[in-house]
Amino acid sequence: MFGTQDLTLFIISGLLLNIAPGPDSLLIMARSASQGFRAGSAAALGVGSGILVHVLAAALGLSALMAASSWAFGLVKLLGAAYLVYIGLSLLLRRAAAEGPREAAATLPPKQSLRSIYLQGLLTNVLNPKVALFFLAFVPQFIAADAPSKPLAFVFLGLVFNLNGMLWCHFLAWSTAQASRRITASPRVVSWLNRAIGAVFLGFGLRLALAQR
Repeated sequence: MFGTQDLTLFIISGLLLNIAPGPDSLLIMARSASQGFRAGSAAALGVGSGILVHVLAAALGLSALMAASSWAFGLVKLLGAAYLVYIGLSLLLRRAAAEGPREAAATLPPKQSLRSIYLQGLLTNVLNPKVALFFLAFVPQFIAADAPSKPLAFVFLGLVFNLNGMLWCHFLAWSTAQASRRITASPRVVSWLNRAIGAVFLGFGLRLALAQR
């Protein structure tokens, strides 16, 4: 179909790759736990939009240019790392400032508008050059050598991958929202969970900053 090959293997592989934990999944879970399914869905749609940006950029050759240019790769990498570190620090510093004798008001990440959450998901994905390089390395393996239009085949596979991702991300948002409704954590547990989320985002940001092309 559209010059692709081993489509079933691609779908299975893509689903497994989407399930693998990363900053996108963590963001969706954090927003779903704090503001419910709609917030998690907004984050997931932002992530999906970011994947579409990477797919179109790869099909047009922009990702290949970034992969070939150490300057472009480094710039996008540092921007993405800085954004992840910002998210992590905002959680850690917010908890440090809020803690005091009246800790009973502890919460997960502060509530945001659905638009802000969508943009957060979009930026978390778009500013990660490793996602662009992943598509350049993974998707072409499933494009037939005699494909009539390789860019069209690339876009088709990217859309299939994104559909898989959106199904998983929305399931993740729904299950996290359901779990948060049934489990009422103590302020101390919520405080440590908030710190853990911030620390993990910091780790993702630092790992991205140190990543090589």
